[in-house]
Amino acid sequence: MEQSKDMVNITVLVSGGGSNLQSIMDHIENGYLDKARIAQVISSNPDAYALERAEKSGIPGISITKAQWPEEKERQRIILEKVQAVDTDLIVLAGYMSILGQELIETYRNRMINIHPSLIPKYCGKGFYGKHVHRAVLEGGEPESGATVHFVDEGIDTGKIILQEKVAVEPEDTADTLAARVLTVEHRILPHAIKLFCDGKLGTK
Repeated sequence: MEQSKDMVNITVLVSGGGSNLQSIMDHIENGYLDKARIAQVISSNPDAYALERAEKSGIPGISITKAQWPEEKERQRIILEKVQAVDTDLIVLAGYMSILGQELIETYRNRMINIHPSLIPKYCGKGFYGKHVHRAVLEGGEPESGATVHFVDEGIDTGKIILQEKVAVEPEDTADTLAARVLTVEHRILPHAIKLFCDGKLGTK
């Protein structure tokens, strides 16, 4: 997708610790993502450490939660308004644990990406998040796992795959040790996918 302006404004959606957010910020800081700017961080969890990471870096952060907006349609409207208010070019889901509304998906089709801790189409979809993914990989006797960056569509982890990277599953692995190695991959391929978008090199057809 060709970008018409110098900088690509990114809204990052988070729910937890924000290590993938930190990776994006670090790659902007070191010049790898020289065309990217994080315009804001939106969290579904008001206590997410990701919001502290954003604040420390001078990035606006807000929480939009079910407690604040119990009505799903209203909550989704607020999210869309906040995303559009900062002229967002790309939405990045970095450990975001809530479902997004149809209007947001349609408005930002091919401009919204997600990172998932498995090799899609394996171990993805409803119920496969966090440690649940890694436990399932180990229980399944898989020789390898990894991470995937994909476009977001109406399904859960069903959008077009952008990047994948594999890691070997070791005999002594636990869900924690496997998660740590997969996270290292996530921190590498998510900024790579963002760079591809910023450079107009992501095929969207």
